[in-house]
Formats: sequence, structure tokens, C-alpha cells
Amino acid sequence: MSRSAPESPRPGGLRARLVVERPAFRLDVELDVAAGEVVALLGPNGAGKTTALRALAGLAALAGGSIELDGRPLHTLPPEHRPIGVVFQDYLLFPHLSALENVAFGPRCQGASRAEARRVAAALLERVGLAGHASAKPRQLSGGQAQRVALARALAVRPRLLLLDEPLAALDAHTRLETRSRLRRHLTDFEGATVLVTHDPLDAMVLADRLVVIENGAVVQQGTSAEVARHPRTDYVARLVGLNLYRGVADGPEVAVGGVVFSVTERLQGPVFVAFPPASVALYRSRPDGSPRNLWRGRIDGIERYGDNIRVHLDGPITVSADVTPAAVAELDLSPGQEIWAAVKATETHAYPA
Repeated sequence: MSRSAPESPRPGGLRARLVVERPAFRLDVELDVAAGEVVALLGPNGAGKTTALRALAGLAALAGGSIELDGRPLHTLPPEHRPIGVVFQDYLLFPHLSALENVAFGPRCQGASRAEARRVAAALLERVGLAGHASAKPRQLSGGQAQRVALARALAVRPRLLLLDEPLAALDAHTRLETRSRLRRHLTDFEGATVLVTHDPLDAMVLADRLVVIENGAVVQQGTSAEVARHPRTDYVARLVGLNLYRGVADGPEVAVGGVVFSVTERLQGPVFVAFPPASVALYRSRPDGSPRNLWRGRIDGIERYGDNIRVHLDGPITVSADVTPAAVAELDLSPGQEIWAAVKATETHAYPA
């Protein structure tokens, strides 16, 4: 479930159009993040997520567009003068400084006295639950503790924009679960705009109010996690939320996709998407009795473990993923290269305009 959106948006926030040009790649995305809102940038490797974050931080030059924060231009300022805090994927804590000194570094650079900077740092370490580790060097901290020190250091400069670059990627599964929960609470209290880059859909859905999906340097879909999951618009998004997705042409309750005509629950006309979960696909060794709808024949292209189930990949008039139990694989004696029948109930098959 996604993080609850602010009941009433706070004034200010981020408005940006980021155009970055590199050989064989162009990023051109628009971002609108309200104060108090967390927006997650999702996308495959090379999509442009980190480039967008670096452009916001002033670490990648804009070829076009602009960045406004709280109604003031940000893109004209050098990186060190931008009111932003950044948590990098590897945290980049100063190894020779204690946790307290790492957090105090930002305020000191802004002109605070040593005593004032240490007071701010101590308060933030207490806020993130690390008051007892103030004197510890980074090598003495666990991954989750280092992540919290990095967050405290980013917040110490009193930013109006918080940038998080894969902030949980370096953690093991158990630590990630606990740290994700803590991070969500801290982001809820942050009054500025937050942009989170991640490749993990669970991180995005737990931490963010909205998702912005980037592919090949452009925004392909955005909305709440529920909206994106309900109506994926690209193969990447469909895989992200665990759905089979196809483009087809609708004529009332039927949609033609390749060599298969699907019966669906909606009545539409013209270009549409058709989606259904792998768990709704039933497999048969021979054509089932009667005339079930949404039935086609394919060849098994691969079989792999998927959680507690087995995912079977089929080629044929359409490619499809089916999730079945290990018992079903044994009973059907499934193996790569085998011809098999697949069927999906019309009630599990949904269409929406393309």
C-alpha cells in the first residue's frame, strides 16, 4: 500500500522540465512534486532516472527546460547553493568522521558555528534513532544505521527538496524491511518535496505518493501505485506489477490480439490494452472439453521457480506467463518445448483504452 498523500498540499514544491542530451541518449521529462509529497521515479536500467536526479541536484547540465522550487528558479544556481539534500545509493559518508560529525558537516558549510552544527546533528541523530551511535565511525555502523546517518546528513541542511538515489539498494532483505518502514515515517514528517529513484516496485509503492515511470528518457506513465497497477501502459510496467499485457482492437466485449480473440468484461471500440495476471492462466495437456473462451495453443518456452509457484512461459500466437503450483507442473508433466493449451476466464481479462 502506498504512503498516504498529504491531506492538504503545503505551499511550494517542485516544478521542472529536465532536458539532458548525451550521445545516443536524450532525457526529456516533466516533474511536478508538491511540498510534502514523495514522487518515485521508476524505470529499467538506462531509462534516465539517475540522470534526472543528477540534473535536479545540478550535477548534470540541462540542455533545455527549467527547475523551479517553491516558485523560485533553481537551475540557475550552482549545486552548492541549491536548498537540496541528497542521499546517495552508497551513502558516501566521510569515513574519517563520526556519525555526529558527518551530520554536522552540512550546517558547518552553511556557516553555522561548530556548537550549533553539533546541536542540529545531535537532534537529527536522535530523531532517526541513533543518538547512541553519535561517536561511531561509518565502518562501525550497520547498513541500516549508515542509511539513517546519510538521511540525517541530508536533512541537516534544512532542504526544501530531498533527493534519494536507490536509498535501500545496499541493504540485505531483513535490514531493508526495517529501514523502509523507518524511512517512510521520516518522509512523512518532511515538509519539502521528495524525489525517490528506485528500481524496486515495493520501495516505490510503500514510500511514494505517486509513481512516475520513465523509459528511454521519457515519461510513459504516472499516477498512484493503484492507478499504475490497474492500467499498465507498457511491457515494463506490466512486468513491474505482474501482469500479462497486450495491445489489441476491441469490438464490444471482444478484443483481437494477434491470433487470439479475447472475451473481456468491458465493452469498448478501437485500440485497447488487454491485461490479466499470470495466476489466472490455466494450462491443459489437451484441448479442454466444451468451448471455453480465451483459449489458445502454445509451446512452453521456459519454466522457472517464482515464489512458492512455478512460472511457465509460453510462445504461440501470443507470448504469455502462467503461474501454476509445483503439483500442477508434476501432474501435467510440463517441460520446455511441449505443446500445451492455455485459457483465461473472461472475468479475469480486462481491457482499457490504449
